[in-house]
Amino acid sequence: MVTARGKYKTGRLTTKPGKTGSNAEPKTGFQRLGLDTQKDGFIYVPQRYDSSRPAALAVMLHGAGAPAEQGLSLLHDYADEENIILIAPAARSYTWDLIASDAFGSDVIFIDQALAQAFGNYAIDTTRVAIGGFSDGASYALCIGLTNGDLFTHIIAFSPGFAYALQKKGKPAVFISHGVQDAVLPIDPCGRRIVPLLKHDGLEVKYTEFQGGHEIPPAIAQSAVEWLTR
Repeated sequence: MVTARGKYKTGRLTTKPGKTGSNAEPKTGFQRLGLDTQKDGFIYVPQRYDSSRPAALAVMLHGAGAPAEQGLSLLHDYADEENIILIAPAARSYTWDLIASDAFGSDVIFIDQALAQAFGNYAIDTTRVAIGGFSDGASYALCIGLTNGDLFTHIIAFSPGFAYALQKKGKPAVFISHGVQDAVLPIDPCGRRIVPLLKHDGLEVKYTEFQGGHEIPPAIAQSAVEWLTR
């Protein structure tokens, strides 16, 4: 018998885009996912969302020890203007399962449930389905994005530490930024090591270094959004 957690042990998601599950125009703005009473997540729907104009979708992951709201904040300033639906789940532990316990599991399940909710209720542009994050969230986004590159068309990694996949599917485009003075996840063993490995796998990578530390300057976030929506 395969348990629910066992089914997700490789990091593979089961949810796929499909027809929206509701004929009514859903609520816009900031909402809870309603998937967990203790550690939930959030969804932000652009104020001018229109089901006749499918929106881009970005799952944005917080850094270690941060709340789900941090993930939402990464691209929130651009969501209305660029028609991007944002999903910001909370990690089940202090950080994402692969980092906290060396195995995929409960966080993959939660992200899968959040995606099922989004695909079931909103019209999504399937050429603009992204997963991204900051710090540990960026590392985990690379792991999940590379594993599910047949679902995610884009990966946005702000200051990642590593990239890992038990199996790789598809060829997602990748955006990576890293501060040259980053003292938390230093650029040489992190960003500068990851990028050549991804390119070796034949992936399109947009890589930007900036003068700064473990952070996301506004110009970098804007560049990522322009890259996603171009």
